[in-house]
Amino acid sequence: MKRLTKSRKSVVIILAALLVATVTLSACSKNESGNNGQPSPVTEGGQADSGPLSKYDPPIELSFVRESGGVESILEKLPNETIEDNRWTQLYEEELGIKIKYDWLVKGNDQYQQKLNVTLASGEIPDVIAVNAIQLKQLTESGLIEDLTEAYDKYATPLTKDILSSEGTGPFDAATFDGKLMGIPQVLSSVDSAHYLWIRTDWLEKLKLDPPKSMADVLAISKAFAQDDPDGNNKKDTFGLGITKDLWGGAMALEGFFAGYNAFPNMWTEDANGKLVYGGIQPEMKEALLALQSMLKDGQIDKEFGIKDGGKVSEQFAAGKIGIQYGEQWNSLWPLQANVDNDPNAQWQAFPLVDLAGGATKVPAKFSTFTFFAVKKGVKHPEAVVKLFNMHLERNWGETADFEKYYMPPEAEGVWKLSPVTPAPPLKNLNAFHDIQAAAGDNSKLKDEAKSIKAKLDEYASGTSEGRAMWGWERIYGPQGVYSVQDQYAKNNQFLMERFVGAPTETMIERKSTLDKLQNETIINIILGQPIEAFDKFVEDWKKLGGDAITTEVNDWYANKK
Repeated sequence: MKRLTKSRKSVVIILAALLVATVTLSACSKNESGNNGQPSPVTEGGQADSGPLSKYDPPIELSFVRESGGVESILEKLPNETIEDNRWTQLYEEELGIKIKYDWLVKGNDQYQQKLNVTLASGEIPDVIAVNAIQLKQLTESGLIEDLTEAYDKYATPLTKDILSSEGTGPFDAATFDGKLMGIPQVLSSVDSAHYLWIRTDWLEKLKLDPPKSMADVLAISKAFAQDDPDGNNKKDTFGLGITKDLWGGAMALEGFFAGYNAFPNMWTEDANGKLVYGGIQPEMKEALLALQSMLKDGQIDKEFGIKDGGKVSEQFAAGKIGIQYGEQWNSLWPLQANVDNDPNAQWQAFPLVDLAGGATKVPAKFSTFTFFAVKKGVKHPEAVVKLFNMHLERNWGETADFEKYYMPPEAEGVWKLSPVTPAPPLKNLNAFHDIQAAAGDNSKLKDEAKSIKAKLDEYASGTSEGRAMWGWERIYGPQGVYSVQDQYAKNNQFLMERFVGAPTETMIERKSTLDKLQNETIINIILGQPIEAFDKFVEDWKKLGGDAITTEVNDWYANKK
């Protein structure tokens, strides 16, 4: 698998000044495991042999750090398991001879980020640490982590290599410095980052409106939802479009809206000359910003959106006060399920993004691999983290898979999160949708995740109050669910893939957070009423404050990659 690319020699950055960005820890076909599903060979004296699932004897210990609040609800359903001692840690010790230890555990992402910041700045990192691309580069330049090139090449099973390469070379490009693989990427699906236009269809029917075919239709629907009393309470208390102060992300975001104007903020795309350009400074942004500004003035967008996070805006959805949002495939589970729970008449559907002309707009599919597992310099067995990846994938998707025990047992469906590493096939969700549709109601043809999801769809179809709680799953995996739209995107060649997928450039590390803050503040202020000329000033400042330098660096990388 080709993955190693050239990168320029980086200057050493002082570790104490490490800027910590949010670390995203996340959610196939059969392949041969490294030992064909047979019992793992045992290593002698703790020395690894050539087996990618071989066992260390005596056992070795690997230390990690993590945020534990995200698995509390799972552990509540498993009285005999803890985050330190559970089916995954037991499997790793019994089958691989790897004991998992946590140097520290904290509850809550804010606390985790603060603690991680201190840990990285001190240089006293655990044996294995999950970091983002910027942190990985800084750790590399500080000489604190191992080169994992040989460990991955020698120890990754065919299944692991197949799954981690399914997004192309991008995840490895982002983790490769001077030809050395410095972190194992936990690959996520770029196409699953695609946005959809979620619309409350019971409101459409009540107001006798058709689904949108163009952005003009979207604006007309939004206006009707805000002004024509779709909830029938004789009050002007509803909004058309729901967005948050964060502007971007998986739910209640604006990527899909801007795409309707052929604008792609936060992405590097290729221009007509084959050069990479930053979407957030392109002139197409202005028409979309003026439309949003007009919508807010007209009462279609909450004037307080600039101070409301996702939690606050989700409460408005739950209360039935908003009828449109842009977001990813899981949005029916949150925030929309709460609206359906509260209102038996509520119904939503995901529609394809539309553009100004009523055609098939390009759908941004951002590079979505954010997490890389690095190994501390001097660890005796750096290949052990690769073996953890191998085992996690083997027990969930390999020949010896035990899906109902290690991934989605009925009593605790998120049990896979108990593992310190959680790789998965990027297209597993789409594959499950295809399996369900191909089975045509014959559940005997289904297994593993598709079987579990189909059980939820059947429960929804029962029409019971309990089944109503499965509404969100039906809106994703049902015949008219999100993945039917994703299939349409793929068939029409609508995905616009992120073009820059390399390691962060030097100026990105130094200036990107400042530039992102400037961009978001400018967009919010324009939506709230600032003259559109503020965008031109932003573009000028963006270029001067590091944007031009980043553009040069990005294109240097792109030229070398070609």
